Amino acid sequence: MYTNRIILILIIATSLAIGQSNPFTIADSVVTVEVEINPPIVRAGEVLTVKTKALIKTGFHIFATNKHSVGPVASKVTIKPDNLIDAVGKTLEPAPLTKHDEGFHVDVHFHEGTTVFETPVKLIPALNPGEYSLIVELLYQACDPHICFPPKTEKITVPFLVEEGDPRNGKTELAATGVAVNNDNIDLEDAIAKGIFSFVFLAMSMGFLSLLTPCVFPMVPITVSYFTKQGEDEGKKPLTQAFVYSLGIIITYTVLGLILAITLGASGANQLAASPWVNLFIGFLFIYFAFSLFGMYEIQLPAALRQFSFKQEGRGGYVGTLFMALTFTVTSFTCTVQFVGLLLVAAVQGDWLWPLIGMLFFSAAFAVPFFFLALFPQYLAKIPKSGGWLNSVKVVMGFLELAASCKFLSNVDLVWNWGFFTRSSVLAAWVVIAFLTGLYLIGKLRLPHDPELETISVPRLMISIILFTFSLYMSKGLVGHSLHSLIDAYLPPDLQSRFGHTSNIEVPDNSLAWIMEFDEGLKQSGQTGKPMFVNFTGYTCTNCRWMESNMFKDPKIVSRLKKFVLIELFTDGGANKDKNQQMEIERFGTAALPFYVVLSSENREISRFPGLTRDKNRFIEFLDQGLVLEK
Repeated sequence: MYTNRIILILIIATSLAIGQSNPFTIADSVVTVEVEINPPIVRAGEVLTVKTKALIKTGFHIFATNKHSVGPVASKVTIKPDNLIDAVGKTLEPAPLTKHDEGFHVDVHFHEGTTVFETPVKLIPALNPGEYSLIVELLYQACDPHICFPPKTEKITVPFLVEEGDPRNGKTELAATGVAVNNDNIDLEDAIAKGIFSFVFLAMSMGFLSLLTPCVFPMVPITVSYFTKQGEDEGKKPLTQAFVYSLGIIITYTVLGLILAITLGASGANQLAASPWVNLFIGFLFIYFAFSLFGMYEIQLPAALRQFSFKQEGRGGYVGTLFMALTFTVTSFTCTVQFVGLLLVAAVQGDWLWPLIGMLFFSAAFAVPFFFLALFPQYLAKIPKSGGWLNSVKVVMGFLELAASCKFLSNVDLVWNWGFFTRSSVLAAWVVIAFLTGLYLIGKLRLPHDPELETISVPRLMISIILFTFSLYMSKGLVGHSLHSLIDAYLPPDLQSRFGHTSNIEVPDNSLAWIMEFDEGLKQSGQTGKPMFVNFTGYTCTNCRWMESNMFKDPKIVSRLKKFVLIELFTDGGANKDKNQQMEIERFGTAALPFYVVLSSENREISRFPGLTRDKNRFIEFLDQGLVLEK
């Protein structure tokens, strides 16, 4: 196949050298190009969309515009003349097909059949009413499985009409500017345009995907331990308790999210989750629960609430259950903002119906597994003779809650800069907690409600071995060795090593030099000509730590990041948090953390990548796309 392409090039070169016309005039019939402008009648200063339709002959394909590979020529839409155009947004395309091409020896991204490229164009405000024309050029390279024709540019002139009047509201923004179409972006407008079922499906899908984020894991043992204690109480109905807990998650997610949008703006959910006071409260709350599970005391409602619960059976338990739902919601907010943040931005802009529907179905999907996590422990607690082993389960859960509290207290430390709950101290606490849990399971550590352990069961022994091994494994992190990325995601960042470099100091090959001021990064980008990689992150963002531990340490990704001017913008702490937060919301229309965007040295958006991903190849494609488009 590769030889065929070489022969094709040689034949073309020979024919041109002897003065013959291109023998492959058949290439003209491989792709037919049509262009239309929508809407055809606009006002000066408004945005219109140029739809470039490529009708590709069966058996052939052309290459994508936003996903590039080394070798094939990417398709490109160019729109002229400049004296009519104020700005041109990024061309959007359908999701391309991908396969390995033996001729180019790389994975290529391409389109077959009928493909429509959409390019938003903002007209200059000074245009007089009348008829005008845009010149639309489509550069493409057509290939079949055996040969590729030379790149070809199709030029088409298409008219449009400018009517009298001032630009209308909602028609002056390049809404699609810089939004490259890929599987990681969430297109709310497209989902809404397709109808209620499409939007609900998107909301529920994002709810289930959010269950895989690190913020959710600490709530699993906390939910189990809380409802294990609930199951020991007489008169409590497990099914009702689980239902109230799930309903509480749905209501608090929806109501609290929208209230925060009204009072604090689109970043309200992030502000609440990152608040040092909220994190301090949750940290001490988990310690309070842990001591109760250890048998130090029984958690009881205040006398007034107990009297109220006697009059209305079970009501007190429901109050505590709803309180747990609120705790769950606040705890997991930072890991769900990829979708929720877009809904809150839409709410702030005045559209309340779709955000309300989206939050309801998102939180419903998010709450489903926790319905069963709340249900089963209560039934287990009611099994006869469950006291001994169930008490051991509660104590182990207490140790887990104690470990989880360190995470929230470290969030407070990061914002208030105590310097106590650092990476090393939190890791040391986890090493000790894991070791003590192992000792407890083999009977070397007894708590007030524990009977004497005469023999050790096989499950106890195996779990204790795992805990001792885990404790030893984590201890190597105290002497500078790297740990598994999932553990690193929960640990506070090592700020000294991460931000100890400045832009004018050469850093080691495996280190990255981050700039903490956007204006400084923009200045350096202009001087060097490098594009900018902007990382919107947070001190308390667990997903951010996961990306840093997984993506930003991979050699292939590090080598690409070094080709950018790297800018790190914290939105939940630091001197510039409000400025950074406002920039993310107003310019990019989201409050998600993490959020990555590539900007040119002229401060033009090239591509963006929202949220956490576990697909390194997809993140590499995003970086390569930014580097190629900048060139």
